[in-house]
Amino acid sequence: MDAVSKPGPRNLITDVPGLRVGNAQDDHIKTGSTVLVGDKPFTASVHVMGGGPGTKETDLLAPDKTVQQVDALVLSGGSAFGLDACSGVMDGLRTMGRGFQVGAMSIPIVPGAIIFDLINGGAKDWDDNPYRSLGAKALSNAGEDFDIGTSGAGTGALAAMQKGGLGSASLVLPNGTTVGALVVVNPMGSVTLPGDTHFWAAHFEVGNEFGGIGPHSKGGHVTFGPSRKERAMQQHSAEMSNTTIAIVATDAPLTKVQCHRLAVTAHDGMARAIVPSHTPLDGDLVFGVSTTVGEADHTEFRDLAAAAAVCLSRAIARGVFAATPAPNDLLATYQEMQKHNN
Repeated sequence: MDAVSKPGPRNLITDVPGLRVGNAQDDHIKTGSTVLVGDKPFTASVHVMGGGPGTKETDLLAPDKTVQQVDALVLSGGSAFGLDACSGVMDGLRTMGRGFQVGAMSIPIVPGAIIFDLINGGAKDWDDNPYRSLGAKALSNAGEDFDIGTSGAGTGALAAMQKGGLGSASLVLPNGTTVGALVVVNPMGSVTLPGDTHFWAAHFEVGNEFGGIGPHSKGGHVTFGPSRKERAMQQHSAEMSNTTIAIVATDAPLTKVQCHRLAVTAHDGMARAIVPSHTPLDGDLVFGVSTTVGEADHTEFRDLAAAAAVCLSRAIARGVFAATPAPNDLLATYQEMQKHNN
């Protein structure tokens, strides 16, 4: 990857041509859903490295499975309840005539993944599962511009030391190829070093996209202090659940096998930005997406994979940096902490 690589015009995954993202949320519940949809079906695969994933239709994305392309991907809050957001997206896509044709029927292929956000200060007293409606609203809101931070599936997310959120970032490589990342940051681990100021991802920051504070001046940190998230959640339940779920995408032509390898490599970006990551208590996963049918050569793919990992690290920090406060929050936001520190 060349040093002249730079973010796209939005610094969002939608800088990849043909992709749109929609958010929907319920601030009373402190939860939401996010959908990535293409102008046409796209090639996708997935790689799971966390010990506790929650997913729908991801078996179809294994490289050896028949389905090659999907219509949308869903990231949602709500734990297992949130998987119903995929149904709302399917309903909307079917109305549009999108999906795999079986006789007179169109069957949209919509894999999804969820985070646990059931303990975050929001009311969880619904009578009817709200996620099907949230998925449908997210699809109807899909566009090239969307909010990050406390929005969509990141609405109720919590990192170890401060509020989590929805993040995104992009890079345009010297050959004109675009790579982007979209992530819901809700890990057991911390995105900041001790002191709550410096991001683990600081070495990859472009400009001041998450504050411009830079790396910590001293090395040697391998962990963080007592988790505020764990302490806050244990007041309500002894069970701990987390997860960071992400999508990395490109307009470079990739096979399904290469999309899987793109997802595998992008996990490096997660591990650089969250410490620890991929624990038994996280459901960490990454979807890999290409909007163009074909196959990249070895050198091109190497650069794409490196860029995807960098984009994911930046997106994680951006999601936390952009989080905003809301009533009954269990944790402060990153920016609230910086005001207090100053």
